[in-house]
Amino acid sequence: MTGTPIVADHETTSPAAPADLGTASFGRVLRDQRKTIIVAVVLSVAAYWVLGQLDEWRLAGCIAGGVALGLANHLTTEYWLLKIITSGQEPTRNKLAVSTLVRLLVLSVIAVGIAVWFWPDGIGLLFGLAIFRLIALVMTTVPLLKELKNP
Repeated sequence: MTGTPIVADHETTSPAAPADLGTASFGRVLRDQRKTIIVAVVLSVAAYWVLGQLDEWRLAGCIAGGVALGLANHLTTEYWLLKIITSGQEPTRNKLAVSTLVRLLVLSVIAVGIAVWFWPDGIGLLFGLAIFRLIALVMTTVPLLKELKNP
């Protein structure tokens, strides 16, 4: 014997091993995305604050619903990505495309269905969804730009 320990293949760790990244849980996603959740709550409250004064409660509810749908889509996407990353798998183009297509198809059917059901105020749902998506995109892009700027 040379004195080196015998380690089974499944016990070896590498820098990208799933054990190093922790486990994927929805609670972890909620903690990681707390700024985004706060922005969604602020947008919803602002819709009620502004439109409530104009006696447009149904429109405010539709906008808040759109923000909620956008947040649900965002958190679902983050959870799916966290599961892929912590499992150590590499997401393939096909897997990414199918997941995105299914998620956006479900989201679109729900959003358009609610918009038609509550027409004309239902258009606010699509507006809330678009506003949330824009703000979430900015919140994701700004840290990346800062990181690119400071190597």
